[in-house]
Amino acid sequence: MRKIVVAVGFALCTLLLGHAADGQPLRAAATGDRAETPTADQQFKITRVTPEYWRVTIDHPPFNIFGPDSIPQLSTVIAQIERDPQLKVVVFDSAVPGFFLTHYDFTAPLDLTIRMAPGPTGLPPLPDMLVRLSRAPVVSIVQIRGRASGVGSELALASDMRFASREKAVLSQFEVGAGFVPGGGPMARLPRLVGRGRALEILLSGNDIPADLAERYGYVNRAVPEAELDHFVDALARRISTFDKQSIAEIKTLVNNVSLPTDGELAAEWRGFLASVQRPAAQQRIKMLLDIGLQRDPAVETNLAKYTGEVSNQAGKQ
Repeated sequence: MRKIVVAVGFALCTLLLGHAADGQPLRAAATGDRAETPTADQQFKITRVTPEYWRVTIDHPPFNIFGPDSIPQLSTVIAQIERDPQLKVVVFDSAVPGFFLTHYDFTAPLDLTIRMAPGPTGLPPLPDMLVRLSRAPVVSIVQIRGRASGVGSELALASDMRFASREKAVLSQFEVGAGFVPGGGPMARLPRLVGRGRALEILLSGNDIPADLAERYGYVNRAVPEAELDHFVDALARRISTFDKQSIAEIKTLVNNVSLPTDGELAAEWRGFLASVQRPAAQQRIKMLLDIGLQRDPAVETNLAKYTGEVSNQAGKQ
């Protein structure tokens, strides 16, 4: 039998199949700044609300799955955020109902990911982009409406603030249920936000965390009623955008100094991920998830905790 290598999460989850699940070539990555004239392939669309306030909308239906073709696009967005002299606040949201941002594309060839050069921090591209977002002299806010699992949770954790729809948001780090270790920073970031015990509960249960519980734990800043979420986040972003940029950057840097994980911690997490995704347990479970409809069936995508539990039980009996 052909050996399948799987990788998941912002933690670079990939399945070594060599082609897309439907047999078609994967979409080519977009390059350059085309935010003002978005194309069908553009997954991250910038709206410049004002020179000081941008919104980055994730638009990759049907599930906002993140893959190798997403990496250069998000890198372009992060670079623009870092270098714009007027920008003070950026909000990440989604145009896809039910999904903020989900897991890595399990069917993308592994080589598409591993051949990418490290980013400016020296870390691999995905951890690099998250680190740069955390350290940018711009306030980053995620507005979560729908599922933020794997990559989506890790993007949220790397951002400065997280606001979730009380009725519609769900966060999760489901990787343990698929037999491997996350690699996009949740082990380093979650304990700093929610404490050790709750971080272990989130990471080792692989369960969905609804917005109300996420708020109580500190996983998100606030759970806001769905009808009020857009206004709340927009009002906060507009208020921050009126303040002095140098003061914003200095305050953020000082908070970063006592709260962010080191590059060494994130690198160790990445190494743990790379080792774990090649183990037979991960390869078996991800193949089982794909076989029952992951990346095709909305019921599987929206009930990852249920299905990872089922495949783990089934795998344990084989």
